[in-house]
Amino acid sequence: MDPVAVQGGDSPGEGGGRIPGLPGEPAFTLARRHPSPIPVLIAVPHAGRSYPAALMQQMRDPELAALKLEDRYVDLLARAVSQQTGAGLLIAHAPRAMIDLNRAPEDMDWEMLAGGGEHPRGSLRTGRRARGGLGLVPRRLPGLGEIWRRPITQDELSDRISGVHAPYHSALAVEMAALKARWGAALLIDLHSMPPLGPKRGAQAAADIVIGDRFGSSCDGMLCAAAFDHLAAAGRRAAHNRPYAGGYVLDRHTAPARGFHGLQLEICREIYLDRGLREPGAGFDPVVTLLGGLVRRLASDFAGLGGVTRQAAE
Repeated sequence: MDPVAVQGGDSPGEGGGRIPGLPGEPAFTLARRHPSPIPVLIAVPHAGRSYPAALMQQMRDPELAALKLEDRYVDLLARAVSQQTGAGLLIAHAPRAMIDLNRAPEDMDWEMLAGGGEHPRGSLRTGRRARGGLGLVPRRLPGLGEIWRRPITQDELSDRISGVHAPYHSALAVEMAALKARWGAALLIDLHSMPPLGPKRGAQAAADIVIGDRFGSSCDGMLCAAAFDHLAAAGRRAAHNRPYAGGYVLDRHTAPARGFHGLQLEICREIYLDRGLREPGAGFDPVVTLLGGLVRRLASDFAGLGGVTRQAAE
């Protein structure tokens, strides 16, 4: 695998994958301090903006489709929060349009494949998300319809899995294991952004943030309670698991009984981007402050869980 750039750390990176069609471009970067000051890793799977020209040419409306698929600039939030708190940081650069890192390799609309619609390893059914157009390789979007001008080939799919999906999840697993080895347990924050869920005012005002814990299966309930308490104290509306409970990342990388905990955070784009939801806006710095405080609160409360070792300052 290609080497990955490590920012803010003093240990070498291991394998950043590769983006098909962009020679020399890593699929992700991993940044961490050594030794880690807190047992937290922030992962950003959907903010990638490294688009090969060939991929853009295959898209029917590349600019709009890319904008709708991206967790627009949530990686910039994550970088700032990592710098504030010392949390590890894993950022995907390969775009979600190429491959969705929050989907299982088999969660694919197999009818997208050129030459036939059968799963190459058998007759597994297409999952609900893939049927809705947002599987391993997104197929369609509301208001846009079909994203692609032609079917994807098996070789293209295999190249995306081996170059992007597999090494990203390998790196995530290795980093979580390293945090657990140091601290006794590890906390993953899978960071995303979401379109506005509705009006922000009134008795039924829409949430600014959705906290997903796979309906209680991905982390200790105390951590979820701490997150809601922090957000409420900051005057931010939060929802729990609806409409976003978390996906493949939490399913694969969390196991609270073994010390691997995780939350998915969906940040409303309206609170940190401009009115067009295209560029960072006036709310960007306040959201960084909010998330930085949340990470510190979770790290502190996490240290109080059984199995987490309080490390002396180094």
